Amino acid sequence: MPPAAYTDAANHKMSGYVIISPPLLFHQILFRFMSSIPATSHAGISSSSLAGTLLRQEVLDLHAYHVPDSSGCIKLDAMENPYLLPQALRGEIAEVVASAAINRYPDPGAALLKEQIRSLTGLPQGMDVLLGNGSDELIQLLAMAVNKPGATLLSVEPSFVMYRMIAAFTGMRYVGVPLASDFSLDLPATLAAIKREQPALVFLAYPNNPTGNLFSADAVAQIIEASPGLVVVDEAYYAFASDSFIPQLACYPNLLVMRTFSKLGMAGLRLGFLAGNTAWLEQLEKLRLPYNVGVLTQLVAGILLDHHEVLLQQAEQIKQDRAWLYRQLSEITAVCVYPSEANFLLFRIANATAVSNGLKQRGVLIKNLNGGHPMLTDCLRVTVGTLDENMKFITALKETITQLA
Repeated sequence: MPPAAYTDAANHKMSGYVIISPPLLFHQILFRFMSSIPATSHAGISSSSLAGTLLRQEVLDLHAYHVPDSSGCIKLDAMENPYLLPQALRGEIAEVVASAAINRYPDPGAALLKEQIRSLTGLPQGMDVLLGNGSDELIQLLAMAVNKPGATLLSVEPSFVMYRMIAAFTGMRYVGVPLASDFSLDLPATLAAIKREQPALVFLAYPNNPTGNLFSADAVAQIIEASPGLVVVDEAYYAFASDSFIPQLACYPNLLVMRTFSKLGMAGLRLGFLAGNTAWLEQLEKLRLPYNVGVLTQLVAGILLDHHEVLLQQAEQIKQDRAWLYRQLSEITAVCVYPSEANFLLFRIANATAVSNGLKQRGVLIKNLNGGHPMLTDCLRVTVGTLDENMKFITALKETITQLA
């Protein structure tokens, strides 16, 4: 029998002998070796105690990101676009989705989608984009990239909670600089913290979440210039704001701008992007997980960006609705409402938790920020909804205030 034939069957008989094929011989030896290793006993050990032993303390100390049940409620808690797409556009999407090759992996580089984003964003020459599953994935990717031993992530507070959470996820040291009492940047304190901490990564939400205000562009520029590391200007609410740092990308070697399309009407698609110099993005691409933007997201987002003017018209309507809602809240004596350049309003009211509960009992869900940060004591955040939703919120708020008086 030729030697190659020995691999074709488990055992072969020849001249009264049993010849064991090399693969089977290897597995028998491996089995005997593994059988000689004493088994580790987990008898009497619970999964919770084992998890407590194996997991990092930073993970054990975290609380999972909580999303409350909104069943049966007017949902004004998550900064979503409340408007549906036009029927004709929904029909176009349905037709494309029906023929989508979901049995195949997506284009790994999402080349067509990236080209659309570059064109619509008007990026300066030499700049490109990196796509993410929403902005959260991009924040985590950035933290992973710069997390050398002892590296620090710095942001202001109160701001987007994921900056702090992702620093903990990745084992980075986190420093939060309190805002001024009016939620503007405390520039002297921020510059002093940058000089003292030498952060590898700085995040600035522009406009800020949950306060809604747009920081001074000059102050942001001073922070970029003073920072020894990378500065990321998070423009998640760019469609509702009056300014952007996209045109400034070529002016600073350490600046990146991050955006998400979630607030513009694509929350269910989970699509964000990082814009900046290709010298940064080429390195960050190495950390991006393969196929992170799926087939349906690429197809549907592509259609929506082909009809970008529809989404921008909705954003303009939301800004008008925001102005109406701001006036209504300003007229309620018990409420102190803050100016906003986002698609939500922050307001302060006595017994905020009780007010939030009263609104939910009346079928309106907003975000209770009371207790989340010392500067947000008695603060609530309401997303700008449709005119009908906003009117129902105001009515429910007035009824709740009367009931609690």
